[in-house]
Amino acid sequence: MEQVSIVLEPVRAFLIQLGEFLPKLIIAVIILLGGWLLAKAIQLAVVKGLKSINFNVVTERAGIDSFLQQGGAKTDTIDILGVLVYWLVILTALMIAFNSLGLALVTELVGRIAMFVPKVMVAVLVLVFGAYFSRFIDNAITTYGKNVGLTDAEMLGRLARYAIMVFVVLIALEQVQVATELVRLTFLILLAGLVLALALAFGIGSQHRAAELLERWWPTNSKKSVTDKEYFDGRK
Repeated sequence: MEQVSIVLEPVRAFLIQLGEFLPKLIIAVIILLGGWLLAKAIQLAVVKGLKSINFNVVTERAGIDSFLQQGGAKTDTIDILGVLVYWLVILTALMIAFNSLGLALVTELVGRIAMFVPKVMVAVLVLVFGAYFSRFIDNAITTYGKNVGLTDAEMLGRLARYAIMVFVVLIALEQVQVATELVRLTFLILLAGLVLALALAFGIGSQHRAAELLERWWPTNSKKSVTDKEYFDGRK
């Protein structure tokens, strides 16, 4: 009997551990199932809520949706935000489920991933509103320039738009913490190189072209200076 008891002792210990683990496993499965249903419901609510406030109009005017379609994506910005919300809820449910099973390391890893999802959502919103604002500034500068007679109004509007988008992209990358120092240094180097190239072009090699551009951009000032010169020459 003692030998049989010794042989059956590991089996008995395994059955005891299995009996303690099964309720936790069942609870974890219920949590995951409830989290999946909740994630689907919240995703649907977010998508419908954003469409009800015409957020899709903002993304279309910002050019984000057209950019995604040109890249071959069969989705839009609202769907992306809905998917991000869905995975945020799923990851939260996974954290609770793994924590109920006593898997602390896995819970911590999933928690770090879950904390990254809101940053991506903020980055998407920054890109959307930043692109919308850049287009608004582009249209405003172009319209004003055409009204005052600037022949290069569209070019100035595009330059302002691209400059704003560069800062917007930097802010978005800052949110997701993707090589922020490298991106910042690269932007500063490119900006310094652009400024230096423009300075050399206008200051050394393109003085005549710069004078022509100034003449086209501010014709009133040019005429005024000529008139003043003729006035003083006439008095002499």
